[in-house]
Amino acid sequence: MDSISTTTTPTSTTAKDLVVGGFTLFVLALALQLAFSLPAGFLALSAVLYAVQGALILRYWPGRKPFGWANRATLARSVIVLALIAWAPYLGGQPAPALWTYALLSLGALILDGVDGKVARATGSHSEFGARFDMELDALFILGLCLAVLALDKAGTWGLALGLMRYAFIAASLGFAWLNANLPDSFRRKTVCVWQVVTLMVAVIPIIPPVFASLTLGLALVLLAWSFFVDVRWLYQRRHNHDSAKP
Repeated sequence: MDSISTTTTPTSTTAKDLVVGGFTLFVLALALQLAFSLPAGFLALSAVLYAVQGALILRYWPGRKPFGWANRATLARSVIVLALIAWAPYLGGQPAPALWTYALLSLGALILDGVDGKVARATGSHSEFGARFDMELDALFILGLCLAVLALDKAGTWGLALGLMRYAFIAASLGFAWLNANLPDSFRRKTVCVWQVVTLMVAVIPIIPPVFASLTLGLALVLLAWSFFVDVRWLYQRRHNHDSAKP
């Protein structure tokens, strides 16, 4: 009698990982909703954000190999990040325990940021997809913190520029191809990014006054704008060649 063998493809295992991640997000979001009386919109927004992320992962995942533990670590961090983003619009008027929970979850997401890289190096599973997944999640996390700062009245709408500037750069690159050239590593860029994240993290702490938050975030915005200016100028000056000198 012929036997029927079943094989598990990398794409199918990735889909299973996404299902596990989605269930984990549902449990976390439901717990937060019950604990802090969040509206149904919070659960709905969490689901929409995860569905979009899942669709993008399935669209761009190469599918030639299993998802891997490094990407699973990033996916686990995304569960926290997406819950925080969905929560951000509802932070206004939340009690102190809720705000402290938000701040601690944000700190947890920041700490987990380095886990996927260590796992990738330990397992030899570093990939271009994994690096991009991690980078895009970082950018989304920053934008979510900007929304939280706005909802908490720690800064005005200008604070959103801290999270939107990168997306504005990407949008501009659609019309100016030279903006798509690779930038070399830069200590200046990394330092500004760290300051950007730290100031946003500090701003969401309940005991931090709006005046202090606005001052530090304003400085972060000035530094970020300067850093983008330096990079854009470097790319513009080399738009006709591929010079790899540091900006």
